[in-house]
Amino acid sequence: MSNRLNEVPLLAAERVDDLLTHNLHIIQSDEVFSFSMDAVLLARFASVPPRGRVLDLCTGNGVIPLLLTTRTAAVIEGIEIQPRLADMARRSVAMNALQEKITIHEGDLRTLHLATGYGVYDAITVNPPYMPLNGSDLKLNTHQAMARHEIGCTLEEVIQACVRLVRTGGKVSMVHKPQRLVDIVSLMRKYRLEPKTIRFVHPRANLEANMVLIEAARDGKPEVRVQPPLIVYTEDNEYCPEILDIYYGSKEVKS
Repeated sequence: MSNRLNEVPLLAAERVDDLLTHNLHIIQSDEVFSFSMDAVLLARFASVPPRGRVLDLCTGNGVIPLLLTTRTAAVIEGIEIQPRLADMARRSVAMNALQEKITIHEGDLRTLHLATGYGVYDAITVNPPYMPLNGSDLKLNTHQAMARHEIGCTLEEVIQACVRLVRTGGKVSMVHKPQRLVDIVSLMRKYRLEPKTIRFVHPRANLEANMVLIEAARDGKPEVRVQPPLIVYTEDNEYCPEILDIYYGSKEVKS
């Protein structure tokens, strides 16, 4: 892997971090973008087909496509509106020699269907900006503001894009804030995405959820299942066994 690392140039303030499973590496920058636990949990939670075509919206530096290569032999695509982040994602793909499995598009998810056509993906993942515009986004640099706030796309526009791009019966998996759950479910149903699975993530067993994972099926029948809560930390401030398994365990690619 060291030779691959040497072949990929890094820009100012960038670094190479390990993705803890499967010897993957990723280019990160605190000035621009660094992934967090929500992306890792989504990559494990999402239903992905063994083969076919998978799309990651709001892909950032490409962490979810990289992680999904350990779970499926499907062709994986990511789309990112910010040129700097799309470039980081492409270089991370090259650094891991995954160009034949992952393609990163620089563009607007709201118009991607004009290039790809409708209903061409078997599964979609998305870790969208969580926060509506409220003025606080102006305190951040452009990259951080767009990653956190609905500047480049709103929640409704994300869900509209999903329903245009996923095939009938295909799955859409999202991580978001529990405070937006009612909005998410309402908009999914408005646009013919039927919520099928919900899981809340709690920092500790005695604290309220700070993340929600939700998966929907395009034109699915009404029925939702709420999985047991996922607890991140034990009382001793250590990762719970399931979190350790997600970060360090094995989930091999299907051939």
